[in-house]
Amino acid sequence: MATALSTATPARERSTSKERVVGVFRASPFTYATLIVVSAVLCVPLVFVVSIALSSDQTVNANTFTILPREFHWDNFTRVFGTDLPMQRFLLNSMIISAGAVIGQVLSSGLVGYAFARLRAPGKNALFIIVLATMMIPAQITMIPQFILFKELGWVNTYLPLIVPNFFSNAFNVFLVRQFVSRLPSEIDEAAMVDGLGFFGIYRRIMLPMLAPVLIAIGIFTLTATWGDFMGPLIYLNDESKMPLALGVQYITSTSAALQAPPWNLVMVGSILLTLPMILVYYLGQRYLYEMDISGGSAGVK
Repeated sequence: MATALSTATPARERSTSKERVVGVFRASPFTYATLIVVSAVLCVPLVFVVSIALSSDQTVNANTFTILPREFHWDNFTRVFGTDLPMQRFLLNSMIISAGAVIGQVLSSGLVGYAFARLRAPGKNALFIIVLATMMIPAQITMIPQFILFKELGWVNTYLPLIVPNFFSNAFNVFLVRQFVSRLPSEIDEAAMVDGLGFFGIYRRIMLPMLAPVLIAIGIFTLTATWGDFMGPLIYLNDESKMPLALGVQYITSTSAALQAPPWNLVMVGSILLTLPMILVYYLGQRYLYEMDISGGSAGVK
């Protein structure tokens, strides 16, 4: 009888403790009201963009925009492809550059991060610290040396400066993969080695399926950064036919005649075309971002 009571008491205590934890994190109506207000404020710029995109040319010339749309000229979404600029080509260029960057980052980050987590080599930890230290270097410092390097290689006015560097990964993505792999038991690798698998065999057959959440998250991060990149194409691309959509949207403002307001409704349509794919990608990939569990993913720099 005493044993049963002693067994039931800890179980009851655990249940009470669990209920107490749930009660602490239960959101109140005030919390929901605050979130709604903050979300509404953050959505104002997006609503304003939609309102301008649906405006008529008369509204643009008169500069009488409103936050909430009063006009609904849906034909603006087709008119933007009828300008003198090759918008279809801009979209295709963005897809080519973004796809190449995503493939490069996913392939290189997975291999380098797995190597830092599993391979044993002298000076590996020091090299990893050096890789992390590169995150502290501002991109503006390396901009001119990179341009000189790519100019000497003959890569200016091509897609290569925007795609090839991604095949060498970056410190942040390597850190994500390394920490993710560090949480996986090393016995998996040892058992695979006993079965005769080498480094690449273990990575391709065993680790790669496990790394799916973090690699998809890296792909989403890279796609988001590359799809909306403006500075890189502005520096390296000269031909209009090679420009991505982020740079092409800026060129829409040059289609206006002298002393005439730029077609802001068409500019905002281009901005929406830049934004919608990213919203769709996040909606489809948010499950993998949660699975990656960045907040709890740090296993310590060993």
